[in-house]
Amino acid sequence: MSESDGMDDVVDGGLRQSLMIASRIAETLARRRQETQRQQEHLDAQAAHEAQARLAADRSAAHAALAPVEKEQWWDKAQPSDIATAHAVAEGWKDHDPAALAASEKIRHEVLTRYGIDTHDVGPDTAYLESGIQTITTENARLDELALKLEKTHEAVVEHEKAMQLIAAARVEELRAQAAKFAPEMERHQVPAEYLENPELAQALQTAHTAKTPKAVAAADATVQERLFLIGKDGISGPDIDQLRKETTANINGAGESHFEDPAFVKAAKDMHETKLLAEGGFQGSQWMTVEQRYERAEKELFARMEGLGREIENSVTGNDSGRLNDQGLKAESASAADYGSAEHHERFAESLAGTGANDTQVRGRIAAERSEGTHPSAAVTMGKGAAKAKKTRTGVAVGAQRTKNGPSR
Repeated sequence: MSESDGMDDVVDGGLRQSLMIASRIAETLARRRQETQRQQEHLDAQAAHEAQARLAADRSAAHAALAPVEKEQWWDKAQPSDIATAHAVAEGWKDHDPAALAASEKIRHEVLTRYGIDTHDVGPDTAYLESGIQTITTENARLDELALKLEKTHEAVVEHEKAMQLIAAARVEELRAQAAKFAPEMERHQVPAEYLENPELAQALQTAHTAKTPKAVAAADATVQERLFLIGKDGISGPDIDQLRKETTANINGAGESHFEDPAFVKAAKDMHETKLLAEGGFQGSQWMTVEQRYERAEKELFARMEGLGREIENSVTGNDSGRLNDQGLKAESASAADYGSAEHHERFAESLAGTGANDTQVRGRIAAERSEGTHPSAAVTMGKGAAKAKKTRTGVAVGAQRTKNGPSR
């Protein structure tokens, strides 16, 4: 084994143990956040407000800590401790914040690609954790002090919070520089400095700052006004996953808990939520894409993600059950195109799946996928080049809730 191979093993071993430690930190952070939320429910109005402010501040700090993981340059230079810190923050917030959910998936992909370690396999086993700390101590002198401090979860949290404070301080400097750069645009739109924590607004101000023509300036200013309106509705950090889950499951048949583990589905749900608010606020969109078109695009993406998950659930049924499920599905789909998509068609399809051995969740997922199909599959081979143009649907985001209850717009 060459010297470089030995060094790679040391780095991989150190990163693996750091990720395990970060998982313990994530559990502690998640429990602390849950405890803060429980306490908030029992405090009086003033104390509840203070608790909510602390939660919002923690969420903003988490966003700052996770922002670099989207940059390839950061990954090229990141040390195991940097990756472990980001992993801890993402895991601690991913069930509450859409950005943290997306960051956790990004971290998993990068760590698996670069180091061959799956963060899903890093568990909280105490004995393994202590063994890992000892490995770091003996194999990597640079991590010796950290290993000693992380023998107890409480001490690890202290170190993590110190790192978060440094990140927060750096973020303050970054926001100060942005405020100076965007001063004309912020004055024109009366944007408070703390609103720069919202990444979409910061991007809109950047676009307005670089716009050259009157037309481009007007378009950028319109986007800034949209973001300011949405901040007024959802706060600087935007809607959290709990809010999106309640809203989406109430309006979309077939949407369930498992869908909100998919970052792309959560993004589509957030886009639908925001475009609905904009429509209710009287915003029209741009000449390139109206608010209604943005809503329909998000709705289409959301149903596409639901359909994909439904297919995965179907394919997860193995052995004879898989074959039976497929055979039954084909029988159902061979029904006459005349009643395809009707209530009777969906009822027959559900009955055909009931005897396959699939559980209720699998059946609901497959039915949700079926509802997303607008026409009978046979139409794909009979329409040919002379396919008729699609019928124009009703306009207006106001019919979105009605439409989504019965599947995507057709």
